[in-house]
Amino acid sequence: MGCPVRVTEAVERPVRPVGVRAGRARQAGKQCAGHAVGSVPRLAAAAALAVACGAAGAAPLPLWEAGIGLGAVSTPAYPASADRSSRALVLPFIIYRGEVIRSDQGGIGARVLHSDVYELDVGFAASLPARSDDVAARQGMPNLGPLGEFGPRLRVNLGNPTPASRLRLDLPVRTVIEVRGGLHKRGWVTEPRLIWETRDATGQWTFDAHVAAAFGDRSINDYFYGVSTQYATAARPTYAADAGLILTRIGASTSYKVSEDVRVFAYTRYENYSASANKASPLYLKSSGTSAGIGLLWTLGRSSTPAAR
Repeated sequence: MGCPVRVTEAVERPVRPVGVRAGRARQAGKQCAGHAVGSVPRLAAAAALAVACGAAGAAPLPLWEAGIGLGAVSTPAYPASADRSSRALVLPFIIYRGEVIRSDQGGIGARVLHSDVYELDVGFAASLPARSDDVAARQGMPNLGPLGEFGPRLRVNLGNPTPASRLRLDLPVRTVIEVRGGLHKRGWVTEPRLIWETRDATGQWTFDAHVAAAFGDRSINDYFYGVSTQYATAARPTYAADAGLILTRIGASTSYKVSEDVRVFAYTRYENYSASANKASPLYLKSSGTSAGIGLLWTLGRSSTPAAR
């Protein structure tokens, strides 16, 4: 869903055979990956995969980690846009792996229920803005401001195809708030996502792949695709958006541990908008789009206290 670069959106989890309790799972190994809502490219999804898996192995993950992330991304300016947005980012990261409260690339959240198969959490995520002056189709229209998302997510572990891999289903529902001249509710989004994760035996190399479909209510779709009378032109007629499908997506991310404190990562994904509920919008210009990003994570400090399972 809409802005060019998502800076938070992934929560690490261990790969654990379904039905195996936590104590045995620590011996089986750890794995992680991110989650995404909407069409925002997830440099942070790959980053979270990298950070969370960086400590994977026999030793438990530390309670907290802190450092700096550097990366670059290229992506459509918004779903079905003909323009692209490319950015370089330098961002601090802080990870806290509490039993209930968790702070990481997935934002700040709380696990409400947790078992070997099901997990229910509530979390917050944020994304960067997009300037309409940089997007030809939106010239003269309001900018797409910074967005925050808040809401519950159900995660279901579907099984372990191999001892070092996991198949998971994420079912999030989140309200979207724009932070621009105050707080403005922009609607609701949901993105069912099927994720396959794996890593090597040492945790030095990680990989995940996913398929997803993003849906929005009328309000959030109108935020991206609607054209009010005051912004209508001969080439951009008035349009009121409908609720429904925003996009379908396939994607993958990988990371490699260069040293104890440094890990490099990359992601790529393909999005299809041909079944969008708002193909009739004058802001709908392309039926598909691609995104890619690379980056580096440098951990500057970590806790000697292990995280609680």
